[in-house]
Amino acid sequence: MGYKNLFFDLDDTLWAFSLNARNTFEEMYIKYQFHRYFDSFHHFYTLYEKRNIELWAEYGVGHITKQELNHQRFLYPLQAVGVFDENLAKAYSDDFFTVIPTKSALMPYAKELLEYLAPTYNLYILSNGFRELQYHKMRSSGIDGYFKKIILSDDIGVLKPGPQIFNFALSSTQSKPENSLMIGDSWDADIVGAHGVGMHQLYYNYVGRTDFSFLATYTVNALKDIKDIL
Repeated sequence: MGYKNLFFDLDDTLWAFSLNARNTFEEMYIKYQFHRYFDSFHHFYTLYEKRNIELWAEYGVGHITKQELNHQRFLYPLQAVGVFDENLAKAYSDDFFTVIPTKSALMPYAKELLEYLAPTYNLYILSNGFRELQYHKMRSSGIDGYFKKIILSDDIGVLKPGPQIFNFALSSTQSKPENSLMIGDSWDADIVGAHGVGMHQLYYNYVGRTDFSFLATYTVNALKDIKDIL
């Protein structure tokens, strides 16, 4: 195969974003006594998640700014139950961003995989996450030392799957598409994006997705199965 360079997505590929975020939101729910406004934590989180997905899509195509994304997604659940309190939304938003990067849960077998790959390959992070969070998250979970470079959408103002961020990642690491592999859990951001610039792709399909516009170079359902490929 001849791979020299492995580009990893971070959130829900290595760092367990969904789990860590849910746990942090539950802490905020308790701290701010949101039971006063919502039927349950599930009620609150369902409202948040639906609007968050919509807002990230808007952010991805440049319709809203990063600041608007963060303002609206934290305010929306409160507004949805008739609580129009900007100060409350900002307080729990600020607390959320303070707490979440301290969380250390990783996806199953993530650290073992990095231990296995690091002696043989150049490892890089290629993430859409925010600069002020991603470095902290990697330090908290103990995986920062495995990577030679961290490339973030914040660096160039373009989100995956935009070809600009993939080309920037290749250029800034002196890598070539033909000897590089993108590894990620997002079909649309990681796999489609890498495919678009001629990079091979490894799709971490832990959610069991079945609808694809093309076949990824490799697909695994568990990180441990990557050892059978690399």
